[in-house]
Amino acid sequence: MTELLPERTVYVPGAPVRVEVRGSAGPGTVTVRHLGRVMAETSVDGDGFADLGALPVGGYGVELVTADRTVARTAVQVAGDPRSALRYGFVVDYRPGRDIGAVTDNLRRLHLTAVQLYDWAYRHADLLGGGQTYQDALGQPVALDTVRALIEGCHHVGSDALGYAAVYAVGPKEWPGWEHDALLTPSGEPYGLGDFLFLVDPAAGDWLDHFTGDLADAVDRVGFDGFHLDQYGYPKRAYRPDGTPVDMAAGFTTMIGRIRGELPTARLVFNNVNDFPTWATARTPQDAVYIEVWEPSTGLEHLAQIATRARADAAGNPVVIAAYQHVYDSAPAAASDLATALTMATLHSHGATHLLCGEADRILVDPYYVRNHVVEASTAALLHRWYDFLVEHVELLTAPGIADVTASYAGGYNDDLDVSYAATAVGHPVAPGRVWRRITQVGDRLVVHLINLAGQDDTLWDAPRSTPADPGPGTLRIRKTGPGLPRVRVADPDRQPHLVDIPVTDDGDYAHATLPAPHLWQIVVIDPVSGNR
Repeated sequence: MTELLPERTVYVPGAPVRVEVRGSAGPGTVTVRHLGRVMAETSVDGDGFADLGALPVGGYGVELVTADRTVARTAVQVAGDPRSALRYGFVVDYRPGRDIGAVTDNLRRLHLTAVQLYDWAYRHADLLGGGQTYQDALGQPVALDTVRALIEGCHHVGSDALGYAAVYAVGPKEWPGWEHDALLTPSGEPYGLGDFLFLVDPAAGDWLDHFTGDLADAVDRVGFDGFHLDQYGYPKRAYRPDGTPVDMAAGFTTMIGRIRGELPTARLVFNNVNDFPTWATARTPQDAVYIEVWEPSTGLEHLAQIATRARADAAGNPVVIAAYQHVYDSAPAAASDLATALTMATLHSHGATHLLCGEADRILVDPYYVRNHVVEASTAALLHRWYDFLVEHVELLTAPGIADVTASYAGGYNDDLDVSYAATAVGHPVAPGRVWRRITQVGDRLVVHLINLAGQDDTLWDAPRSTPADPGPGTLRIRKTGPGLPRVRVADPDRQPHLVDIPVTDDGDYAHATLPAPHLWQIVVIDPVSGNR
């Protein structure tokens, strides 16, 4: 199989962009596109690296066409601040001597800019107490040499390595030294996870001294770029043994601020479990807004609402949603892939990314990441296409400053912009059986997101999905802003991976265009001003 792999998961301005060709049967041409426009072409003789030169900030599609018409695609992003992009992955296997080549290939293939090293530590309250080889708290083998090799592998391809660290969890062995900082239930028992872990006040001074010291040692001795700071979503409020009430939202913000003070250059990602307490932590000195989603947020509409709120509070930081696709445990890959695609379509169209992929060939189906799912070929191909699409169109999807203008443009009162289908309803917000339409403004452009829910009986994101019904071609109607015609382009991660122009016809004060039928997610990019080519 011919494959293109970018040398790095993200590039900085001025750095040469190189893409590796693998498995090519012969010579071919590599084409680089920016929002559909051809920016460069170069010839390749076969396997090896194609040097695309330095590219301006933005997302690019890269396509190889060989002499025998074989086509392979990838994407690259150039970012002024690489940490402004968080496409998050995971690893869980730290056995002595494991090969990490397939892991770094997957980071490159899916453009994962940071990796969570899940459960790498000896114990939750004693990160480095196990020596060079040990079993973690649940009996998984860990060799610190393998952890270091994975970190070095991340660095080699341009990704940050973040160590998992629970911010208030203490195991039974360490508990006697921390009982005085316990979080207590109304009946006076310590909060915990069964008899496996017990929870302490995350803002307690002595705990923070210990915890931040452990994190600093992990940076110095292991080489982490930062940490994934985890909590469990409870309690919201509790009492300490001395009767002091604890507001966990305030405690978490204090904790994040203290860690930032001790580790000023670390990349920090805090887990807001079920959106708690995003309103308090989003503007703390960390590097992302990360939310792990559970019931009652079961619908695509809930993912949209959570992502939208998070972006409003994120102060320009990237937003990542952990939405575990348990569906693969109980349904065939085809129906599960559709669920994953609609989850990604919802998140990406609302400016967020999805923590889903990791290792060489795994996706998350459980909050204990060791219980993951090995993907089938169909799932691997889907992820490759959709992550390429996300990166190629990053400026239209996840850039700061994108505004939702659906209620300002669509509908009878506005009558500025809408899409219709002959036999399928269009609407906002989301509903089963219709095409979900959302309009955003990106600079001078308008972007219409069309998510096809025709043929679905509900909007659950973690449930088997039916084969989508075909809405047929769509009719775009847009009010002109001057004497010229707007420019209209479309793209679709499954059917048309880069933007292509659509003919536009004049109808007085309006313009019309016929859109190809959407499969699952189609974006329509409109330049209302005719000169904005």
